[in-house]
Amino acid sequence: MNISASLIGELTQRARAASAHAHAPYSNFPVGAAVLTTDGQIYSGANVENASYGLSICAERSAIFQAVAHGVRSIRAIAVYTPTVATTPPCGACRQVMTEFGPDVLVICCCDDAAAQQQYTLAELLPLPFGAGNL
Repeated sequence: MNISASLIGELTQRARAASAHAHAPYSNFPVGAAVLTTDGQIYSGANVENASYGLSICAERSAIFQAVAHGVRSIRAIAVYTPTVATTPPCGACRQVMTEFGPDVLVICCCDDAAAQQQYTLAELLPLPFGAGNL
């Protein structure tokens, strides 16, 4: 997938900015994400925790669901920012949701060390996803 360096920079900046809106009183791990849709729009999201941990939502799903709520059904890329010195890849649940809306999505993991940024295809992170073809 060919996405310009400037667009990747914008995605990572938007993901970092979204982390400021996280509600993470239990983990103290504010995560932000920014999704690039196939029509060029960008939607952001942050993790929102709940005292009943299972009701929490990750930043990646928050951003994807924000896009879906605006009618989007296909994404090209997602940037995920974590306030760490090394990148943190998305959890399994987020990877599964990504495959629903972007089986070929580019996943950009960024953190406080810009040199540590990593890029993956979703297929690298989730080689055998469950999907509509399994039903």
